[in-house]
Amino acid sequence: MAWFDIAAKKLGFPSIELFVKAGTDGESIGNCPFSQRLCMILWLKGIIFKVTTVDLKKKPLDLQELAPGTNPPFMTFNSEVLVDVNKIEEFLEERLSPPQYPKLAAKHPESNVAGIDVFAKFSAYIKNSHNHANDGLEKALLKSLKKLDDYLQSPLPEEIDANNSDGPGPSKRNFLDGPNLTLADCNLLPKLHIIM
Repeated sequence: MAWFDIAAKKLGFPSIELFVKAGTDGESIGNCPFSQRLCMILWLKGIIFKVTTVDLKKKPLDLQELAPGTNPPFMTFNSEVLVDVNKIEEFLEERLSPPQYPKLAAKHPESNVAGIDVFAKFSAYIKNSHNHANDGLEKALLKSLKKLDDYLQSPLPEEIDANNSDGPGPSKRNFLDGPNLTLADCNLLPKLHIIM
């Protein structure tokens, strides 16, 4: 039995193994925003979990049998195989819930869609092979980033002081939905990291 299994069992945690894309060396964790998203969620939940990197050039036969036709990320939760990132997120939020684990869902629905198109606009811009389209794609990316920045600068309802005659002023929050990381941040931050 691996150390993480022993620790998880002693602490009453479920047995979780997260399979992620390997980096170019075939061993280290790769630059996959979906894998990073799931790592962030599990880390924020305070769970002990095992990470297994998968070299897509030589995917082991046992993994092909575990999740046939599926590329990482995917995970096992007490031997149950989960393969869709969005469904894994929902599953973890439902199964790893308060009071034992923190709730990570955003309080404000707008936080879930803030910056939702930034990565798609970036991908379209960076992969473009037609010089005549560069300006339009760059403008679309900058517009999307500006919209995200505007959302981050706008105060959330709980930041607005009705007694302040000067108006609300800019938001002082650290993350999309307030002072703490939420699922919305777990979705957006790995994508922004790639853009940087």
